[in-house]
Parts: sequence; C-alpha cells; structure tokens
Amino acid sequence: MATTDHASGAPASAHHTLHIAKMAWPILVGQLAITANAVIDTAMTSRFSTLDLAAMALGVSVYVSISVALSGVLQALLPIVGQLYGARRLEAVGGEVKQAFWLALFLSIVGCVAMVFSPLLLSTAHASPELLDKATQYLRIQALGLPAVLAFRIYASLNIALGRPKMVMLIQVLALLGKLPLNALFIFGAAGLGLPALGIPAFGGPGCAVATVILSWLMVLGGAVLMHRLPFYRQLRLFEGGFARPRWKAQWQLLKLGVPIGLSYFIEITAFTCMAIFIARLGATAVASHQITANAAVVLYMLPQSIANASGTLVAQAIGAGRMDIARRTAHDGIRLAAGSAVLIGLAVWFCRPWIIRAYTPDPITIAAAMPLFFFIAFYQLGDSVQVTTGYILRAYKVTVIPTVMYALSLWGIGISTGYLLGLDPFGIAPAALRGAAGFWFGNSVSLLLLAAALLFYLRRVQRTRDR
Repeated sequence: MATTDHASGAPASAHHTLHIAKMAWPILVGQLAITANAVIDTAMTSRFSTLDLAAMALGVSVYVSISVALSGVLQALLPIVGQLYGARRLEAVGGEVKQAFWLALFLSIVGCVAMVFSPLLLSTAHASPELLDKATQYLRIQALGLPAVLAFRIYASLNIALGRPKMVMLIQVLALLGKLPLNALFIFGAAGLGLPALGIPAFGGPGCAVATVILSWLMVLGGAVLMHRLPFYRQLRLFEGGFARPRWKAQWQLLKLGVPIGLSYFIEITAFTCMAIFIARLGATAVASHQITANAAVVLYMLPQSIANASGTLVAQAIGAGRMDIARRTAHDGIRLAAGSAVLIGLAVWFCRPWIIRAYTPDPITIAAAMPLFFFIAFYQLGDSVQVTTGYILRAYKVTVIPTVMYALSLWGIGISTGYLLGLDPFGIAPAALRGAAGFWFGNSVSLLLLAAALLFYLRRVQRTRDR
C-alpha cells in the first residue's frame, strides 16, 4: 500500500512513479512502432537499389525536419488539454481541439509548399540528377500525407493529455502491421509480387512514401471513428456545434506555446544533422560508425521520451486541478525515474556494446571505429533522459521560450562548436582520443549534461514562483 505525505496530502513517491510508468509504457510501444516503420523502409528499399536507398535517405532528412518541427508546434495542445482535464473542464476541450485543427491546416500548407518545392532544398546536396529526382518524388508524395500526420498528432496529444495513451498505441501498432505489405506492393510493384493483374508499378524508394501516405490517412480515419463512437469522448463535445471559425486568441495561445516547442525539436534534429555533415569529411568508416551509434541512440531515446511524455501529462493535470504540491512531487518522481532508467540503460549499453554493434555490421573496421563511440551513448544517457523529462515538465507549466533558448545555446552553441574543435581539430589541440567522430559525440554529451542542469535549475525557479 502506498504511504502518504502528511504535510501535503500527496501520495508517496512510489504511487507517482507507478502512475508514470503505467502511462509511459503504451507511449513507448507506440514510439517503437513508429521507429520500426523507418527500419522497414530502409531494409526494403535497400533490396530494391542503392540509388533508391540514397535518395530516400536524402528525402527523409528533409521530411523529418519539416514534419517533426510542425508536429512539435501542435504539441502545445498537450499542456492545454491536460490542464483543462485536471480542472474537470471537459466541455472546453472540444473547442481547443477544433482550433488545433485550424492550426494544423495552416501548418500543412506551409509544409506542403516546402516539400513541393523541395528541389530548391535538395540542390544544396550537389547529388546526381537521378538521385535528386527520386528524392524529389519521395518528398512530393509525402506532402500528400502531411495533413494526416499533423491531424494524427492532434489525436495523439489529445489522448495522452487525457491519460489514454493506449488509444494512440493501438492505431500505431495496427499501422505497423500494414506497413510491410503496402511497402512491398509499392516498392516492388504488383508484378514483382506475382500479382500483375493489379497493375501497380514498382516505385522503388518513393513507394515507401506511398505506403506511408495511405497509412497516415487510415490512422486519422481510425482515430476519428474511435472518438465518434466511444462514449468517453462525448463529454468533450468534439463533434458538437458543427463548424467553428478560427479564434485568434486561441490560435495565439497555441502558437505562443507551440512554436518554441517546434523549434526545440528542430534544434535537436539539426544538431545531429550537423554532426553527420561534419563527420562526412572524415571518410566512409567514420560515417558508418557514427550512423550505427546515432541509430542506437535514437532507439534508446524512446524510453526517456515516453517517461517525459507521461510525467508532463500528469504534471499538467495536477496544475489544472490546482494541486501544485502534486505537480511538484510528480515532476520530481518523473525526473528520478528517468535518471534511474538512464543509469541502467547506460550500464547495459556499455557491457553489451560488442553484441549491439555486431548486430548492425560484421565489418571489423567499422566495429572497431564504433566501439569507442558507444562509451558516449552510455555516458550521455543521464543528461539526455533528465533534459527531455525536465523539458516536458516545463511545457506542462506552459513555459517554453526560455527552455528553447537553452536548447539552442547548448546543442548548437556548445555541442556543435566543441565537436568541431575536437573532432576536426583545426588548431591541432585536441587529444588523440577525441579526434574524429568521438570529438563530436563528446561535445554532444557535454552539451546534454549542461542542458539538463540548466533546465533543472530553471524548473526549480518556475516551481517556486508558481507555489507562492
């Protein structure tokens, strides 16, 4: 039985930690399903042709930067709905969701225009015309699904804010099950599968985009059906009142919260992109070892991000209920859970790194190059887990601008510049162990630790202000 903090009336830490864990695991499963989609795309396209794989990689780098940043803006709905739910103002949720759809429509137009005119972006890569043509085709197909991606982000944010992440996980896992057959059909064509009567040509790499667009719209349709049919959602008035015009005050509130969140996502993505660009100067082995390390880091990031999402949601609900003591305790326990998980993950990565790397490649040269980089994955788990959890909790307090500035100063200012000075060693001062890709990972690790410390300090300041 959980004990009670008699000073505040708040349940003890074990209760909060268990609540966070129960909400985090469906989010984690859903995130892993999304990650598995990318793995399936890479594995299946590589079997079609190297050109298509390279073109898809180029297209994905642009698409992810656009879609994740725009989706981040819509994350503003999470603290807004979370606080309304905590205050039991369920009738107001429907209006906020409708306003979020207007914002999603506007963001879709911006993102689609960027992807339709993608040759202007892709030309900076100085790749072959064939590769650029394939990458352009990939992006223009993905543009057709961007409105659905943003609409599903609203569905996901709504359900997580209401403490119903399983409703999101269900659709994400079902979409993953449909990814393999649809990819096969559009990558290799109907004839390639022995079904020539269907008449579907082989698209190669862009076929992944066709499959993703179809699944994105099916996911939105599934979410709409569930919200329309299940009794729980009726109290939210999502479908009552018919057409609702944009309310500029509501739009400003979403943008004021969401734009900094979207920028923080963009900063994180571009920090890794800059690392890859600079490391590319060091040769194929350095790039391969970095790619393996980065891919493993992305998979490991899913756990702290899930804990962060759950912690932020529960903190927002407590704030909405006016229970600032519960909000503070939940925040503390969420950060502690993330930090403890990070230590365990770091130790597991350190001791299992030979097997993890060999699962990616059998090449002994690449294995030798990647082995020291995994030290940084093990080392930076603590900083990464604490910073993402603290960042989500600050969003629950509707504080987003200062944390985004911290992200820029840490990841861009400290991380990239330190990595450049050590990894490329333009002044000949870097120690041998930190030259090459290791220098960039060292800079990234230091920046994350400093970011975590800065966000923790700022959270304490915000909490003291709100508790008065």
